[in-house]
Amino acid sequence: MFSRLLRKDHYGYVFIAPFFIIFLVFGLYPIVYSFYLSFTDWDGFGNPTLVGFENYQRLFGDFFFYKSLFNTLLIWGVSVIPQLTVSLVLAVILHEKFVKGKSIFRAVFFFPNIVTAASLGLLVGLIFSWQTGSFNQFLMSLGFIQDPIYWADKPIFMRILVSSILFWQYFGYSMIIYIAGLQGISKDLLEAAEIDGASKVKVFFHITFPLLRPIIIFQVITSIIGGMQIFDQPYTLTDGTGEPDKATLTSVMYLYQTAFTRYQYGYGSAIAFGLFIVIVIFSILSFAITNRKTNTEQIKGRS
Repeated sequence: MFSRLLRKDHYGYVFIAPFFIIFLVFGLYPIVYSFYLSFTDWDGFGNPTLVGFENYQRLFGDFFFYKSLFNTLLIWGVSVIPQLTVSLVLAVILHEKFVKGKSIFRAVFFFPNIVTAASLGLLVGLIFSWQTGSFNQFLMSLGFIQDPIYWADKPIFMRILVSSILFWQYFGYSMIIYIAGLQGISKDLLEAAEIDGASKVKVFFHITFPLLRPIIIFQVITSIIGGMQIFDQPYTLTDGTGEPDKATLTSVMYLYQTAFTRYQYGYGSAIAFGLFIVIVIFSILSFAITNRKTNTEQIKGRS
């Protein structure tokens, strides 16, 4: 009876059509066309020439692809692991009732996320500039060094510098996500544990942390997807070279150099899909490991 009263006009399809049209034109079509280009040899002019799996065979033996992938994973690990840890600690502290000015601290910590990644890369590059950088001038004024240090020639330092930029930019965002998760935890559980005599530490590790596990899984997976696409910070910091010794050459930077600098669009598309497969594999592994820990804890709790 109720279904007969509903109007079954087709106007709804008109309202949702723009989304699907935009997605097909600017989302799905570029993906499909890039996949087609990965099997071709094309420099951007003329017609693409089909070469089969040659680009993927070249990818499997490409030293620079593996090095860029190693650099990306290293920079990601050095930045994201401390980022997720520090942001969780800050979220727990700022979630407490006794902390005053919580809104101010949240805004201050989140502010770096508003600044564009390219701007941060340029700013840090100016600070650590060899001749005119303020960091060298500061060390020289304190007497720690006599002559300016050419920081851009130190591979380990440049990797740590890129990781530090990523950490500083995104830890506030992670903190906000954790705070949202903490606000979703029932206060009755926490108060009941405190009444039973549990300390703050025990409440966190036995109640808060297990209930935050879905948020942590979300943070890890999204950080993997975002971390494997690092581009703006190292590109602006090194003027797109990935130096020194290709230590800051990330996978997306290598893709950009291949496709838009050397005009090898076919091989660049193969790099893109190779990176896509790597992201999918790491995402599935992280989800499986975290979910396995959750199931193990649930089994132990029942027993």
